[in-house]
Amino acid sequence: MNILFISSEAEPFAKSGGLGDVIGSLPGELNKLGADARVMLPLYPKIREIYEDQLTLLCECTVPLSWRTQYCGIYTLKHEGVTLYFLDNEQYFKRDAYYGYYDDGERFAFFSKAALEVLPLLDFQAEILHCSEWQTALVPVFLKTLYRGNSAYDRLRTVFTIHNIEYQGKFDPAILQDVLGISEGERGVLDYSGAVNFMKGAIVTCDRLTTVSSTYAEEITFPFYGKGLENIIKENSYKLHGILNGIDTKLHNPSKDPCITVKYSKNSIDKKIENKRALQAELGLNADDEIPIIAMIGRLTEHKGIDLVISVFKEIMKEKIQFVLLGTGEKQYEDFFNEMAGKYLGRVSVTTSFSAERASRIYGGADLFLMPSVSEPCGLAQMIALRYGTIPVVRETGGLKDSIEPFDPGSETGNGITFQSVNAHDMLGAIQRAIALYWDKEIWNKIINNGMNTDFSWKASSKQYIRLYKEMLK
Repeated sequence: MNILFISSEAEPFAKSGGLGDVIGSLPGELNKLGADARVMLPLYPKIREIYEDQLTLLCECTVPLSWRTQYCGIYTLKHEGVTLYFLDNEQYFKRDAYYGYYDDGERFAFFSKAALEVLPLLDFQAEILHCSEWQTALVPVFLKTLYRGNSAYDRLRTVFTIHNIEYQGKFDPAILQDVLGISEGERGVLDYSGAVNFMKGAIVTCDRLTTVSSTYAEEITFPFYGKGLENIIKENSYKLHGILNGIDTKLHNPSKDPCITVKYSKNSIDKKIENKRALQAELGLNADDEIPIIAMIGRLTEHKGIDLVISVFKEIMKEKIQFVLLGTGEKQYEDFFNEMAGKYLGRVSVTTSFSAERASRIYGGADLFLMPSVSEPCGLAQMIALRYGTIPVVRETGGLKDSIEPFDPGSETGNGITFQSVNAHDMLGAIQRAIALYWDKEIWNKIINNGMNTDFSWKASSKQYIRLYKEMLK
């Protein structure tokens, strides 16, 4: 079974969010199950800079993109048992950032077209093309339009995964023929609400549609979550599957993490206190072994539930807690939390930048991890937190609902504390319940043990993907 992941990101080569984590982990797990899964990425400048000695040039070719004929170099290397291909075109990819340019539509139209053009040139005969997000959404679109009837491509099957339906790849209608080279007669494949919508096109043309949790697969059929595509999702629900993401449990492992002060495991959880002390010292918090530390790590945006936190922040700080935030985002959110750090000296720490090393130390030193997301397709941070024995307080949405089971004191089952509605005081109530449980050390240690025993590896999810691929190839 030969699977080619076509993606704009894959850890450790290129990452701006959860997509990079997934594509960096899943292919290797599939290979352990007997598949031959490979990855195709744009050759960004940092990849060339860091991996120059390992990259091998396979060949060079030209790629037709409407009236343009563009150069494409194909490089390869092997990383942790996974073969990767990198498509080179400096006009499109020699940029300081992955996204955010006026010609993003053209850049990733080229990448999608090039991915198909180079397939016959590879030392690999793909059977399934697995694409993700709007950046590679044109692969199934091109396959069903421009390559229809081409015998070299007839046997290919496509999977398209939605990681976040909010980012759809919407562009001016003029792009259809001028950039994509798709005829006016095929406009209906991509046209939606007066724009060319890359994601809509992929939903319609792919053979199987997946998203990153079963709850999110249900949610996006409703207007609140579907971001305008809910009707298209409903029309294509017969091919929709929700498969929860996993995490790299070797990378996120407190017994081996070089970034934390003292390594520990579920069998030596008493050592976690040393990381708490070190975190308090690093962040300028008052030294206090007993006080619970509530942490947030992530983007400061509306759909992350930041407004809920702001609404009741003063009430939260009336509790005997310390609060730690690491992340960047919208200016009004950054300004608010920076102001709170100044107001609650020694109790609130705010870092409006991102550091993976500091994130590890926060996971290792905090007691509670707050994720009040309005929408969360999957979420990985709550899984990482539990690996470190830091208990999540989450809203029951998307992957948060699928991965965090509310703790039941009666049966002593569950690995976190949850709340249901998009309501600041419901969130506050969940935080207060969590704090009450924290002060009962016997119960708290039970929750920690439950959490650290939860399997968030890719084992179960990779088996689900294998079953999906096999079904497609029947």
